Amino acid sequence: MSSTQTQSDLLELSHFLGQEDRNLAILGEGNTSAKLDDESFLVKASGSCLETLGKDDVVACRFDALLPMLDKDDLTDQEIEDHLLACRVDPESKKPSVETLFHAYLLTLPGINFIGHTHSIAVNQILCSPIAEQFATKKLFPDEIVCCGARSVFVPYTDPGLRLSQVIREQTQKYMDELGTPPRVILLANHGLITLGKTPGAVKAAMLMAHKSAEIFVGAAALGGPVFLSDEDVDRIANRIDEHYRQRALKL
Repeated sequence: MSSTQTQSDLLELSHFLGQEDRNLAILGEGNTSAKLDDESFLVKASGSCLETLGKDDVVACRFDALLPMLDKDDLTDQEIEDHLLACRVDPESKKPSVETLFHAYLLTLPGINFIGHTHSIAVNQILCSPIAEQFATKKLFPDEIVCCGARSVFVPYTDPGLRLSQVIREQTQKYMDELGTPPRVILLANHGLITLGKTPGAVKAAMLMAHKSAEIFVGAAALGGPVFLSDEDVDRIANRIDEHYRQRALKL
């Protein structure tokens, strides 16, 4: 895929996620990214709006200028700022989002080319509650499993920026060590969610289904409590041949 096509796909994904009536992000909330090649990727510029994102609001960054930061625990806020500015392919482009670090890491996972991060109202109702982790580890209905996976990564509240990116890496690696595949959804307590996939469509599907699942979860909680699928039922849906066919048809 050409860099021009990747940029076009990223802008379309951003506009979709930022559409105000979807209740996923408003104003400057959320961010998106797309892998260009093994050396670089595109990410939303800091302070820009997903719904109106333009070509000048997308910044090309270098992986090798960012990934080593994840192994450092003693960087000051100013040093992090300097690294974010130095990672730009074009030094005249805008400053990348402070969350560029976790995008850089997640785009190195196998099969991951696009990432969306939003502050979904429905999902944050749960992530700001005492039962947030249940939403990550339990499933309510089959389509949730098809689009979002059998489980999601859950990240306790962590200061946005370098430390959050480090914890996302830690929790995602634990997930992959156990399940052998990258997650489709990462839930950030008191913050929002990240969806990732091979295509923009996979990111959209996981984001919309996570949003729908959250609305159902909250409704079920109000009616006496969610009735979750058993581990056996979840495993059955996750491994059915016809569901795998549906995932391919949906380009998940």
